[in-house]
Amino acid sequence: MIIIPAVDVIEGRCVRLCQGDYGRQKTYSGDPVSAALKFEAAGLSHLHLVDLEGAGAREPRNLKILEKIASATKLTIDYGGGMYTRQAVLDAFNAGASFVTCGSMAVKNPEEAARLFADFKEKIIIGADCIGTRIASSAWSEESELDVVDFISSWMLKGAAYCISTDISKDGLLSGPGYELYSRILSSCSIKLIASGGIRGKDDLHALAEMGLYGAIVGKAYYEGLISAEELKEAEC
Repeated sequence: MIIIPAVDVIEGRCVRLCQGDYGRQKTYSGDPVSAALKFEAAGLSHLHLVDLEGAGAREPRNLKILEKIASATKLTIDYGGGMYTRQAVLDAFNAGASFVTCGSMAVKNPEEAARLFADFKEKIIIGADCIGTRIASSAWSEESELDVVDFISSWMLKGAAYCISTDISKDGLLSGPGYELYSRILSSCSIKLIASGGIRGKDDLHALAEMGLYGAIVGKAYYEGLISAEELKEAEC
């Protein structure tokens, strides 16, 4: 299982939200490029870069930070937030993203998302963030009627190979990841599933690996000092 540290950006700073609530925001010291360099120095190879301003504005707002990180490191970067149009996705690739995560587009504009999957294949990651079992979109502000397993299964048929799924009820709370959610997905979908939200440390990472997760995104636990970048690397298996 690969470990993917997260850098969430607002106004050029690393921040963390709780359950996607912009009113429950904590800013951490250090700029995103410095954080990325620390992850690379620890031996980590991937980075989950979230444009929180872009998610709210429905268009990317931090492509320059993406460019800086891509230029300063050799990290494999997946970029999400504000990916509502084909042009936004192309701009992210041109700025240095190796992967782009599409969640809201897959809900709001599935025809355009399907064309992206057809054109870029495994470079597009499906975002399947959910409240309970229902997919949420638009910076998690809108709950759909789409069941998470049905949603992922439908996109697998259209070519999705990777999926990031966040249990929104767990996000930012350090209460443990959505084990039941991931078990349900894995029992029905043969996709490379990446967990996000609630991870507290090495025990959670080991448990997710044993379940068969392809990857796990770690954010708040790192920034709160519960696990170091070096320990994240050690947890890869």
